[in-house]
Amino acid sequence: MAITYFEKERIFKLDTPASSYVIGIVDKENFVGHVYFGKKLRDAKIADLLRTGEGPFVPSENNRERVSFYDTFPMEYAGNGLGDYRRSSISVRTAGGHTAVSLFYVSHKIYAGKPGLAGLPATFGDENACETLELLCEDPVLGLKVTLLYTAFSDVDVITRSVRIENDGEMLYLTKALSFSMDMDNRDFTLLTMHGSWARERMLEHRKVKKGFMGVESVRGESSHQEHPFMALAAGNADQSQGEVYGMHFVYSGNFIGQVERCQFDTVRMVMGINQEEFCWNLKAGDEFQAPEVVMVYSAEGLGKMTRSYHAFYRRHMIRSPYNHKKRPILINNWEATYFDFDTDKLLDIAREAKKDGIEMLVMDDGWFGKRNKDDSSLG
Repeated sequence: MAITYFEKERIFKLDTPASSYVIGIVDKENFVGHVYFGKKLRDAKIADLLRTGEGPFVPSENNRERVSFYDTFPMEYAGNGLGDYRRSSISVRTAGGHTAVSLFYVSHKIYAGKPGLAGLPATFGDENACETLELLCEDPVLGLKVTLLYTAFSDVDVITRSVRIENDGEMLYLTKALSFSMDMDNRDFTLLTMHGSWARERMLEHRKVKKGFMGVESVRGESSHQEHPFMALAAGNADQSQGEVYGMHFVYSGNFIGQVERCQFDTVRMVMGINQEEFCWNLKAGDEFQAPEVVMVYSAEGLGKMTRSYHAFYRRHMIRSPYNHKKRPILINNWEATYFDFDTDKLLDIAREAKKDGIEMLVMDDGWFGKRNKDDSSLG
């Protein structure tokens, strides 16, 4: 099984071929904590990594230091406005102007396969390829239900995450709904992001993770040439062939944010999702909001293994083309040959000559729509 629940320990363990991701439920209030993400584990006896046996302890044992608990506990999906002063994952605005959100575990489901995400592009996997965990959490004051969705794949080292938010209370505005959050100890991390412009996309940027905030975002309404919805943390002296790397990629083409925060106790929080800039969703009573998904990759063999994992995963679980796993037709594009100056006869002449050289497809590039006779009108 890719996903196992250890009931006595209240631990969820998600396994891929070479990695494990562990979530823990703690205290009487059912806080959801991030325990571990890394090399594959044989068991799940690692709850000590949550550090609930040391100060400030859990609220049921030391409620006086509840705020300190919120601000140090490795949250799996961080609430807002109640003492955790790191980057939040979700925020709201009620009719009364309140913004606080606090989520507690309610129940869970584990099943084979991966569901689609309503209205969104998403990766896919059948019952033989993956298993899915749904963690239902709730803010009992707001009547807000938040389902954390995880899918672990058996053929590649990938775990996907997304979030579904349902309003069982009164109307409110959802002002932040990120898809991913993860806390872990800093290990001399370097942040890798990709930037650029037209014709020079995906230029690599390496930055040491220092105290404060850093990351990548776009408010252009698209992922854009300038910024790409991806980031990775490389530990220590990791390079192309060795060392630990954590990759996060957002399956969404609109405004996004990916951010890393190095905190006061030298821990690191990564978040990723829809950019909260200009985001405000009217979530009426009974309505549901589905956030896009983040694809997570852990590599113990450097950046190269991370890259290969992403490539293998998207070939198998994202691309639906019938040519995905077979030779594609050779094509010729008419743009450089004709620009806007073409007609049916010119195109057929190009196609006939191309066929002599074994070219199998002609693509008519520009000018087929409207009055596209120059480059300042009718662009489709």
